[in-house]
Amino acid sequence: MSLGPIEVIVLAFPGNKFTGEIRPRILEVVERGIVTIVDALFITKTADGAVGYVELEEISEDPELESLQSELSAQLDLISAEDVDEFAADLDPGSSALVLVFEHTWMKPVRDAVRASGGVLLADIHVPADVVEAALADAQLD
Repeated sequence: MSLGPIEVIVLAFPGNKFTGEIRPRILEVVERGIVTIVDALFITKTADGAVGYVELEEISEDPELESLQSELSAQLDLISAEDVDEFAADLDPGSSALVLVFEHTWMKPVRDAVRASGGVLLADIHVPADVVEAALADAQLD
């Protein structure tokens, strides 16, 4: 299996206020071939700090999360128990998080063209949007 670049995002929902509003946006980028979801799980942290998680394909009691199952391609099981512990450490008690591992599908033809021309990927740097916004705001102050 030849994959494009893989990225992991963790979407936190303080107070467990997860709604299905993100599902159509995820479906849109999957259907357009921009990304492919290759792994996903849902983490919960109780008010007393106990952490639990469930793989997305195992969810059956939450219709919004269950509906995201159709967006998963072949499950690659890339998220480890250690990853869950690390992600949960940043969650407030009484909160939850959706962890999505996705392939940048759009990059595969570019990758193939780069390889065909003898090129190699030199760097793959992800800069979160809030960091970019802060840098732009700082630049405008100068």
